[in-house]
Amino acid sequence: MNFQSRKQKIMETLEADGEVDIKKIAAQLKISEITARRDLNQLAADGLLYRTHGGAVKVNPLQKPHAFVNKSAQNADVKDAICRRAAAQINDGDIIFMDCGSTVFRLCQFIKNKKIKVITNSLPVVYELQDSAASVNIIGGELDKERRAVHGTTAIEHINKYRANKAFLGVDGIAAAGLFANSENEASITTAFAASSGYTYILCDDSKIGRETYLNFAGLDVVNALITNASDDKIAGFLEKGLLVLGINE
Repeated sequence: MNFQSRKQKIMETLEADGEVDIKKIAAQLKISEITARRDLNQLAADGLLYRTHGGAVKVNPLQKPHAFVNKSAQNADVKDAICRRAAAQINDGDIIFMDCGSTVFRLCQFIKNKKIKVITNSLPVVYELQDSAASVNIIGGELDKERRAVHGTTAIEHINKYRANKAFLGVDGIAAAGLFANSENEASITTAFAASSGYTYILCDDSKIGRETYLNFAGLDVVNALITNASDDKIAGFLEKGLLVLGINE
């Protein structure tokens, strides 16, 4: 069965049930789970569904625009492994910051049963955790429709009023020179979260390691730990600078 035929079957199942499971769809289509996972990732990249841990669900355009869904679905398995490692650092009673990064968003699925307080500027995070055990506080400010996130001076002032045990943040790049962003708005939010947090984690896959983009907005000293799937040679420089690096297989 070629991809187009599998795609039709997957979309029919999604339309009928609202979700698909990798194991079940693999058995139904008589393909390997690796092929099923690759198919779901491709359909997510095309904006046709939203990847979840173990499967996929229908995209709700009123909640999550395709652009964000597509970005979140890229490298979904790696991002999930990073977020599973991050979730292990969170305990009941914690107050945590979560920004609007696509990797950070995937942390939601692993913390839904934790009795914690989440403070975020991300609308997708709010939607994902609204019926969970977590208490959610959304930062006020100006809405960035493309990023589905709140930014601006009011948002920074709002963040400055809070104190969190831990912050889980994303960046567009992290290198020896520090943290990099493609947006001054997101850089200012990241800086504010880190300044008001007792311990700051950066979550990023290996594509972000050593990457320098438009704006170098902070040094490595604002970060306490990096959670990544990057190889030993890629993280050696960070270890030399005293940054704690948590791998996904530890």
